[in-house]
Amino acid sequence: MNEQPTTHFGFRDVPLREKQKLVGQVFTSVAGKYDLMNDLMSFGLHRLWKRHFVASSGIRAGDRVLDLAGGTGDIAALLHPVVGEEGEIVVGDINAAMLDVGRDRLTDRGLVGNLRWAQLNAEMLPFPDASFDAVTIAFGLRNVTDKDKALADMHRVLRPGGRVLVLEFSTVRDRHLGKLYDFHSFQVLPRLGRLIAGDADSYRYLAESIRKHPDQLTLKQMMHQAGFGEVQVRNLSGGIVAIHRGYRL
Repeated sequence: MNEQPTTHFGFRDVPLREKQKLVGQVFTSVAGKYDLMNDLMSFGLHRLWKRHFVASSGIRAGDRVLDLAGGTGDIAALLHPVVGEEGEIVVGDINAAMLDVGRDRLTDRGLVGNLRWAQLNAEMLPFPDASFDAVTIAFGLRNVTDKDKALADMHRVLRPGGRVLVLEFSTVRDRHLGKLYDFHSFQVLPRLGRLIAGDADSYRYLAESIRKHPDQLTLKQMMHQAGFGEVQVRNLSGGIVAIHRGYRL
């Protein structure tokens, strides 16, 4: 009898075909409190990281950008004035609840003109080859089941010279900072999740998923294997997060 292929869901192994559903349940559960919990997870630093991510992206007026795992609209809101009226942002997320939160929030702010919203799977992007100037994904790649497949499809939809930009939790470089970070992640965060969102398990998964995500060098190598050139890595906050940038040559 052939064993079913498995993958990680946090620190436990699950059948490969079930991970997408389990991740979906997590983000449906936390959608309404997601940004508040990000503040608690990062001591508010996620807002600074996202601003730096966009400010240093090299995205310009008139660009067409695909923002993956962008459901709550944070990155799209920052990109909106950058691409201007002649540009376009397509916000893609696999989770309908997250998209609803982001669409409502940005509509309330009057950000509608050059924004499109699409429920999609990052491993199978429903767009033609060479149709975007940039692809961004912030705090979403670690939740993708097949990261190699997703990176390859990001490469496919980029125009020659286009760039991919990945902002993601990564591997802390300092041992002492790492111990403090582990205590916050595994002792404090689940308790905050239970208190504020009524869901400790989802936030325990979020902490575990960070530890299972490829480190800086491994992700850089994966991007090279997906076809990206000139891949660069920049650590922020001691490696708590990192920005990976690559180009379709």
